[in-house]
Amino acid sequence: MTAAVLGTNDAESFIWWDWVDRNRDEIWSRTVEHLQLTAVALGVGLVIAVVLSLVAIRWRHTYAPITWATGIMYAIPSVALFAFLVPITGLTFVTAEIGLVSYTLLILVRNIVAGVDGVPDDVKEAADGMGFTRWRRLASVDLRLATPTIIAGLRIASVTVVGLVTVTALVGSGGYGVFILDGLGRNFTTPIVVGATLSIALAVLLDVSLLGLQRALTPWARHQRVVAT
Repeated sequence: MTAAVLGTNDAESFIWWDWVDRNRDEIWSRTVEHLQLTAVALGVGLVIAVVLSLVAIRWRHTYAPITWATGIMYAIPSVALFAFLVPITGLTFVTAEIGLVSYTLLILVRNIVAGVDGVPDDVKEAADGMGFTRWRRLASVDLRLATPTIIAGLRIASVTVVGLVTVTALVGSGGYGVFILDGLGRNFTTPIVVGATLSIALAVLLDVSLLGLQRALTPWARHQRVVAT
């Protein structure tokens, strides 16, 4: 059995490449699972956050209670939250998603509201002067110009969720977390290294992809940079 030495403590630690080769199908299956958990959490979280943000923008007195409530959810330790949910929803995909979605809301709501608030007043006045209704201006102008701030929130949320998905292995849906949990249980380094490395790689990939999406959706930002130079 071939191995590459990663380091030593009381005993040598190894990554066994033949284990990686034998478990390629399992690695791919966990990759798909990790992506599904992440995508659903970000999608559902974004929809809920947009609704909450629209409420906060329309009725400003609701912003503080909304951020207070989402802040409490964000502050709850993930293991404690999943332990609380298991007796209610069981060891299910739903349990994992409830926890994951709750950790996206504070980040997304704050960024959406901040992005809309950051739209220059003269732009809003120009849109109003062109006959835009409040909601049409919000959809066509304010949210459009807030895109960089909103996607910045999505980037932070995506990295957060990718990391937290590994914890959902405790409730039976963990993507790469299954490898980490298995390695810890058997004191076997290889699956731990594989799970951790792939989680980091996925987080970086999603971050770069969302940055590319931001650039594609905001061509005027590139034009402004060119003009500035």
